[in-house]
Amino acid sequence: MVFYRKYRPQTIEELDSKDVREKLTSILLRPSFFHALLFTGPKGLGKTSSARIVAKAVNCEKINDYSKGKKMKGALEPCNSCHQCISITNGTNIDILEIDGASNRGIDEIRDLREKIKLSPAQALRKVYIIDEVHMLTTEAFNALLKTLEEPPVHVIFILCTTEPHKVPQTIASRCFHIAFKKATADELVRSFLRIAKREKISIDKEALLKIAQLSDGSFRDGVKILEEIAAEGGNKKITKEMVERVYKVTNIDYQIDKMIEFLYGKNAKEAISLVGKLTEGGVDIKYFTERLMFKLHELLLIKVGVSKEKSDIDLNIEEIKTLMDLLSKSHSKLKYSVLPQLPLEIAIIEYTSSPEVTDPLPHIENDASINVSENQAQTRSLSERRQQNKIKNTSNDLKSAPGSLSGRQGFNIVLWNQLIDNVKSKNHSIAGVLRGCSLKSYDGKKFVIEAKFKFHKEKLEDKKSREIIEDALKEITGRKTLVSFVLKT
Repeated sequence: MVFYRKYRPQTIEELDSKDVREKLTSILLRPSFFHALLFTGPKGLGKTSSARIVAKAVNCEKINDYSKGKKMKGALEPCNSCHQCISITNGTNIDILEIDGASNRGIDEIRDLREKIKLSPAQALRKVYIIDEVHMLTTEAFNALLKTLEEPPVHVIFILCTTEPHKVPQTIASRCFHIAFKKATADELVRSFLRIAKREKISIDKEALLKIAQLSDGSFRDGVKILEEIAAEGGNKKITKEMVERVYKVTNIDYQIDKMIEFLYGKNAKEAISLVGKLTEGGVDIKYFTERLMFKLHELLLIKVGVSKEKSDIDLNIEEIKTLMDLLSKSHSKLKYSVLPQLPLEIAIIEYTSSPEVTDPLPHIENDASINVSENQAQTRSLSERRQQNKIKNTSNDLKSAPGSLSGRQGFNIVLWNQLIDNVKSKNHSIAGVLRGCSLKSYDGKKFVIEAKFKFHKEKLEDKKSREIIEDALKEITGRKTLVSFVLKT
């Protein structure tokens, strides 16, 4: 039996989500029985397993007084050894019905259910109806179910499970105790993996557990499947982070993401698509790569708007990030239907790199700043431009009177370089961003040599438009026409 079925949680304590454990404990310790629960959340978080645990808790022979038809005070965990618990675990209890909402979504099925719930339980204390994917019911079926939820028989409990809570009518949801199953945290996932590893006697280090948690996307079921596959691959060997990366082809995935952002920033379609090809040949999941790329761009967006205190050397502006994320979102949604998994990403790359320059409507915001867009924004921008011109004028005067020799002019060159970037930024944000990744190699008053770390940076700056912008900016600052050249750092 596969791990995720073999090690389904059988008690509340075995549930790995702390929030769910606490909420179920609170509900089950209530002196009166509830009649309906609504479990919502993404796939693989234990909604159905939790529903079965609840069914056992309300019917366990050792914690419920069948002679009085009620729960013993303070009783909570099912014993998993009485007839009721065993039959519910095996799926053979005739009083516990699991219904697939996708296959039984019509009004006729719900009407049939309404007729049968009037009958008392055959052996259990409570009849429990677990309706999975309840959002798939038709409007008519929901209306039929609503009447039953409003006036349920005392011996019946409904547990509705769904991955799409927004599709459940408010009239239904309002009559249920709602428990939201959130994506599992890394700690909760590791707790689940360790429980299974201990029982299976799998040797695994902490870094490997965290890497599997990262690959699980917050899903217990997906994480356990990954753990099982890696354990089968490794045999009796200890599972390490390197083994996880090798099996799932994610070695240096963060490095590949950084390279992709560099290529996109430089509008280098050839290198970006070449990288996608290498990833595909290496067996990397393009869906996973796209998701990680979007995650990285989201982090960068938070930095740009001042929400995150982190630092970043990537100089994409807010509008460029938004454009990229829109294109990547569209490509991600098309993956499911694409003949070639890499094709949607390649198309997104071509669309972005062939698009015109995107200007940023907002300036770069420092980490401790806040965005304040007022009705006088145009006036503020005009004032900013005048200050910029004054700064250029003052710096220009200083540079004109500076000594002509290069020796002893390190500080002078630093000032000049920074001023050049500021000036170019007022004309073209993208070119200024490329300059930030370069450095001033030399300047003798006549020739200005810029050193680029990357070939695509050098090619971008050598473009006729870029060269003209840089030369015009230098002329404004120094008051003289200067020859600009570019070299690649060796």
